[in-house]
Amino acid sequence: MQSITPALQGKSCLITGATSGIGLVTARELARQGAHVLLVGRNPTKCADTVEQIRAQTGNQAVEALLADLSSQRQIRDLARQVRGRVPRLDVLINNAGGMWLKREVTVDGLEMTFAVNHLAYFLLTHLVLETLRASAPARIVNVASEAHRRARLDFEDLQGERRYRGWRAYCRSKLANLLFTYELARRLAGTGVTANALHPGWVATGFARNNGWRGNLFQLAARYFAISPEKGARTVIYLATAPEVQNVTGQYFVRERPVPSSPASYDEAAARRLWQISLELTHLASASM
Repeated sequence: MQSITPALQGKSCLITGATSGIGLVTARELARQGAHVLLVGRNPTKCADTVEQIRAQTGNQAVEALLADLSSQRQIRDLARQVRGRVPRLDVLINNAGGMWLKREVTVDGLEMTFAVNHLAYFLLTHLVLETLRASAPARIVNVASEAHRRARLDFEDLQGERRYRGWRAYCRSKLANLLFTYELARRLAGTGVTANALHPGWVATGFARNNGWRGNLFQLAARYFAISPEKGARTVIYLATAPEVQNVTGQYFVRERPVPSSPASYDEAAARRLWQISLELTHLASASM
């Protein structure tokens, strides 16, 4: 059994989408550095297997799984309550879970699935654990975005694709929303000791898009030839969660562990404020202040 590197000893990290892909690798490496890791997944069996695997590989027994389907706002609220009940502090929040739906689907809350899972889940969960993050400062929020954001502009008259839906376009817009959210969050958290950064992990060979039938399988086939490994994809996530040199860096977009400019649309502060207000309303947090 490997010994634990004490770099994150005494710190707690919450990561969504942690039972496969870059989420799993990130959870494992945070555990290897001694963190108390709370990993979030939907499948009880996969969660239990992941916890057992990470404990065995790292020697760190402070690894727990929390169940939540992040397309459900009720379950996100339940998740946040569990987090507050499990740990007295939260040093790192990694919003990683996401997906792409090529055909328009709606959640139990009646919201378009890609927008709800990729953006609103980040927004709602972050708000619900923010008090704990602030109390634990210095703390970090890491949002997994994508270079796909460069192809997008938000259509505020049709944010959820009710008039016209295209799966890839919806995905690109959700990733632009991640950046608008991250930058606005960083502005609102200035001076609190809580940082917020986003990243592109690369095109990673995972189960992404497999929920889309034959088209998802085609996507996976292409990934086998062109995608990078989850280990490589997780590097920037782990870097932003742990590196001392970025402890005070906030409101940045990283690729390959370096800050890079994102698209011009992502720096539109008026659009960020408008998206923030709409997100508050859609998550029933309209009275929340920051």
